[in-house]
Amino acid sequence: MSRQNASTTTALVVINAVFFMWGLMTVLNDILIPHLKGMFTLSYFQAMLVQFCFFGAYFIMATPWGAVLSRIGYRATIIAGLVLTGIGTALFLPAAAVASYPLFLFAFFVMATGITGLQVAANPYVSLLGEERHASSRLNLAQAFNSVGTVFGPYVIGPMILAGTVLGAAELAKLPAVQQAAYQAAQAKLVEGPYAVLAVVLVVLAVAIWLFRLPPLEAKEEQSAAKDEHSFFDALRHSHVFLGVIAIFLYVGAEVSIGSFLVNYIALPDIGHMSEHDATKYVALYWGGAMIGRFVGAALLKVLDPRKVLGFFAIIASLLVITTMSTHGNVAVTTVVAIGLFNSVMFPTIFTLGIDKMGPLAGKASSLLIMGIVGGALVPLAQGALADHIGVQHAFVLPLLCYLYIMFYGFKGSKVA
Repeated sequence: MSRQNASTTTALVVINAVFFMWGLMTVLNDILIPHLKGMFTLSYFQAMLVQFCFFGAYFIMATPWGAVLSRIGYRATIIAGLVLTGIGTALFLPAAAVASYPLFLFAFFVMATGITGLQVAANPYVSLLGEERHASSRLNLAQAFNSVGTVFGPYVIGPMILAGTVLGAAELAKLPAVQQAAYQAAQAKLVEGPYAVLAVVLVVLAVAIWLFRLPPLEAKEEQSAAKDEHSFFDALRHSHVFLGVIAIFLYVGAEVSIGSFLVNYIALPDIGHMSEHDATKYVALYWGGAMIGRFVGAALLKVLDPRKVLGFFAIIASLLVITTMSTHGNVAVTTVVAIGLFNSVMFPTIFTLGIDKMGPLAGKASSLLIMGIVGGALVPLAQGALADHIGVQHAFVLPLLCYLYIMFYGFKGSKVA
């Protein structure tokens, strides 16, 4: 007896749960970076290898996932992505058990490989599941639930991971080797419980999607994806796609860099002057701003030109970065956290503008845009190198340059030739 497909409304609710989970998994990197930095006495550059491995998976695996999507369809790709994300999450348990930083990095890569599959399938699925003129609004709403996950993580799971006393490199060096090993083991143990629960939740969500049977897209869309004879170069010949890939690269790079440095930055004596444990709540506020902005943006983009909204938000984000770089104390803290609000509509709006009017090339353009997420691997690494040489505060010049380009893409570069 065949089961009926879920309604469009049910499908969007279930997919929003997927967006929530990968938002939660991604934001926990921001919590783990200061935790691992203290645990293994890493430099900023070494600590940013977490984001390099995580977001590097997007660049390496986006094209293979695009081929998988063409072969097995949206629903099966989302299920496969959730299962693989769960496997990567479960790998945190052996990594914590042996207190191995390389094994942690491998777990990040596997987890991100699964999330890449979710990105490749879920973003275009939401964009195409309904009227084309409301695609930006729908994707902003889905990304808003992604942001709910990024708020939930620092508030609920973050304090569990950063519950122990974090020792500085100098303090740790004074301890005997046996006590250093015991300290690392205790810090690693804090990771095991939360990630074991998350691995189970991801598998349960995969089973739920299999049971709900998401509705397929229109036959012509499925056929165009399955029989597409165009190349990625055909998609890149469209300037709004090519410039959109750069915009995604720089946006994700800026967003991830700021989130990755937030705990260490706010904990500085002349900025927030607080413990890393207390600074985690500001990570939640940063991503909470993105959540609020996306819910508001979902409504705004039904009536306003998405290009102008994107350009305007990029201008405000640039001004906030300049302010946090040139001030101290509460002003610096408030302005760096407020950037999250204006990050809100950027990814979904760039994404929908990048696949605008692409027809049968939408799948290729989507994969290319997802590959652009590799900016989250490279920009934080570059900012980490800058921070080691010129300080954390001045290193924010890199996100500033990213937002200036996004302003250009919104007002000019996103126009379809």
